Amino acid sequence: MSWSGFKKSMNRAGTTLLQKTGQIERTVDREFADEEAKFKIFEKECGQLQKDSKAYLDAMRAMTAAQTRIAETLDVFYGSADQVSEGAMAAHAYKMSVDDLDTGIGRELDAPYRTTILEPLGKMNAYFPIVNEHITKRNKKLLDYDAARSKMRKLIDKPSEDPTKLPKAQQEHDDAKEVFDMLNDQLISELPQLLDLRVPFFDPSFEAMIRMQCKFAEEGYEKLSGVQRYFADGVRDDYAAGQLDAQVEGVLQEMRELSICGAAS
Repeated sequence: MSWSGFKKSMNRAGTTLLQKTGQIERTVDREFADEEAKFKIFEKECGQLQKDSKAYLDAMRAMTAAQTRIAETLDVFYGSADQVSEGAMAAHAYKMSVDDLDTGIGRELDAPYRTTILEPLGKMNAYFPIVNEHITKRNKKLLDYDAARSKMRKLIDKPSEDPTKLPKAQQEHDDAKEVFDMLNDQLISELPQLLDLRVPFFDPSFEAMIRMQCKFAEEGYEKLSGVQRYFADGVRDDYAAGQLDAQVEGVLQEMRELSICGAAS
């Protein structure tokens, strides 16, 4: 930081301190404050949306990967017992189906999801630091303006023996006000425009996300429906009637009767 920059920072820090103690009047712009508050909410929501969108993709990958590991284990269980049984064939068909789904995540969801959802979110979030720099600059110029106004008013209330001080202070006040007004008006005008663009900006991403979710769900249903043909026709009816629960309980009872599964004496 240059000496002039350091000096300005110190002057602004002094102005802030004097405002806190009520010695310098603070300019309050309600219109800007309202627009800034809306922008900050939008910034926070976009950051969370980007985080959740990435978490969704990670969860989809984790889900299909876990599903693949489950299928591999079931395939081993059933295959080692009886490779030609309907259960073994169903387990193998299930493994083939989830392998296809896991591959499809990378081919049909991962890359398109990044392109149509994560990248646009990243681009939107990349604008926020730039906008915040403009807000910070506006706030600094506001401090300069408040300090210049305070200095000018003091010279008006208590004239100096040096007749050049008041015109100089007046000029500094006018220059500071002009710079501040320009930055302030720009933000008041453009912050609402930025927020208004959020819907048309995110529309394509929202539509793409719905389409990809539908496609993944449809493919999952189509592939897993093929596994059902290896089960007896009455399995779903038995499940609805609670008979499968009784069947599982019966197997558990047989396990309890085994010596190695019984309680230690």
